[in-house]
Amino acid sequence: MPADLTEHTLDSTTVYQGRLLHAKLDRVRLPDGSESTREYLVHPGAAVILPIFDNGDILLERQHRYPLRRDFLELPAGKFDPGETELACAQRELLEETGYVAETWRYINTQYPCIGYSDERLVFFLARTLRHEGDKLDHDEFLEILRVPFVAALEMVRDGRINEGKTVMGLLWWANFGDR
Repeated sequence: MPADLTEHTLDSTTVYQGRLLHAKLDRVRLPDGSESTREYLVHPGAAVILPIFDNGDILLERQHRYPLRRDFLELPAGKFDPGETELACAQRELLEETGYVAETWRYINTQYPCIGYSDERLVFFLARTLRHEGDKLDHDEFLEILRVPFVAALEMVRDGRINEGKTVMGLLWWANFGDR
């Protein structure tokens, strides 16, 4: 039987609470009985969409990301609103960010991108049979929408033009396990 590695929370303090992230400092009891502290970010989680056209092209977006002061090529994605289902979030974000709706949706998997310092979870969905209905961007979002052959998107991962984590995870997952 494997050893119990569970750390038990003794005390939890909110250090910072913003619109998106909350920073926490917890005091924990370690498996050997001693105590330590853990710092981490609480994140609402997000839906990530792999929008695949009937011919196999993928829909990507180019977006400026302020913390790194540069543009990135990404899969459409967005955070969960309170009380919103994961699928409803994916459907809302695809429409808001790209102007597209999908007739067919399928859950793919859930990934945890930053387990050392955050509880963020990314829930991936496949969106098929796409139809453009018109842009509905939030007032503070500025995006360029791109339709890219899937093979070209994989080449962009290989040569580093696509290097954003959730997008690399989604594209490589689809390339290796998808029903293309």
